[in-house]
Amino acid sequence: MHSFGNRVNAVLIFAVTILALMCAMASLSDNLNSPSASAQVQVLKINWFQKQPNGNDEVSMTLNISSDLQSLFTWNTKQVFVFLAAEYETPKNSLNQISLWDGIIPSKEHADFLIHTSNKHRFIDQGSNLRGKEFNLTLHWHVMPKIGKMFVDKLVMPGYRLPEEYR
Repeated sequence: MHSFGNRVNAVLIFAVTILALMCAMASLSDNLNSPSASAQVQVLKINWFQKQPNGNDEVSMTLNISSDLQSLFTWNTKQVFVFLAAEYETPKNSLNQISLWDGIIPSKEHADFLIHTSNKHRFIDQGSNLRGKEFNLTLHWHVMPKIGKMFVDKLVMPGYRLPEEYR
């Protein structure tokens, strides 16, 4: 016959196997969700556009950020980290990415929002590359699940341009 230790070991191995299978099924079920997130960003005003004493360009903007990210939330979503980035090219770099605003969305009820704000983080370019520069505003999101892998996506909004002269 099997000893008490062998029986406890068998029950624990069975329980861990069932738990692992349930976690795998839960993680795979999230792949069936096809989110349809939407966002819109308006640059209401360039607060200032200046050349710093060290030669770098700096921009401050007032933004309206509206977004509906409710479709990102499923029963397995813990929270969503979202950030708005300015993306542009320079002669030295094919992609420059500067985070302007970020936030954590804790639940589906908070995922449909409208925010009126100035850029939370400094928009600085190393050099004088921003005058008249075209740039995209890109809303990135990272869906953090309770179980499984993190899902990352973005929405690119092109067609923004900085002024030709410093203000």
